[in-house]
Amino acid sequence: MSAVDLPTLTPEQAHEALFGDILTLHETRSATFLPGALDDASRERLALQGEALLRGLAVIDDGAPRVDDPEQPADPALLRLEAKLDVLTLLMTGFAAAQGAIDAPVGLVWSARGAEVQVRGAFAVGTEGTFRMSASDWLPTPLMVPAMVIASAAGDGEVTRVWLRFGPLSPSFSDALERHVFRIHRREVAEIRRR
Repeated sequence: MSAVDLPTLTPEQAHEALFGDILTLHETRSATFLPGALDDASRERLALQGEALLRGLAVIDDGAPRVDDPEQPADPALLRLEAKLDVLTLLMTGFAAAQGAIDAPVGLVWSARGAEVQVRGAFAVGTEGTFRMSASDWLPTPLMVPAMVIASAAGDGEVTRVWLRFGPLSPSFSDALERHVFRIHRREVAEIRRR
């Protein structure tokens, strides 16, 4: 869908479209929007890397067995070790590709559908690019998700608040993203209960 085909959304309408009926997180994380259209090969690469990162984090954080591989050993310790190796591989790949840029922490609202974040610069509705966010507090490798600006609001100085719709995403990447949001939410609820 081109920028010409996109309906003009107010920030309120964009917020409702991205977060209205889905689990939503309000966090402070390193994140930004990188403008620039992606070709199919780049989208596929981001999807494979993002899915591997999120699945690895799931196993490390929860010790959850991977049900998608019947040949996988059932020992949780081995699963965590394999996940750590997967994440280490991703980390080294990120360093080699010079993707290890650390963005400033910003307040953001996000879900498996998209994100609302303050960025430097102004971006028109329909601008395609990549949403880059730290997926974990302890891992510098960023999660990279294809995204498109669906609304924006000028802020102070060079700062703009943008509403980004993720996509197009493969079903497996979308599923991994939903599970990641749920794990973070579950951890936040557990923290509140412990207080």
